[in-house]
Amino acid sequence: MPDRKSFSVIESSSIREQSLEERLKDFPKLRSRIERMLEVVENSGGDVEKAAIAEEHVTEELRQMGNEVLHSWAQRQEQKKEEKYNNKRGMNRKGKKNSTGSPDMEKSK
Repeated sequence: MPDRKSFSVIESSSIREQSLEERLKDFPKLRSRIERMLEVVENSGGDVEKAAIAEEHVTEELRQMGNEVLHSWAQRQEQKKEEKYNNKRGMNRKGKKNSTGSPDMEKSK
């Protein structure tokens, strides 16, 4: 497993500047899962009276949250690679092409 210190310093500092609430705005599915976990803790529906039932709810929510988190992570990694590739490609261009095609035959006479 990679060391947590390998996480980009720039990313971690910009993330710390935002509240959890602000960060979750970018991930509505994750926010929804966390809210469901809170509902289990709060027993807001009043339907969970035994630990085994609460455990089932928590386990299912965590499993689904894990799938969604990994899916979101993969999408972000793909976006970063695309951006890096596009930026690199843009830097490798020598300059804007000035040619508009072949010269007009009438003007060259």
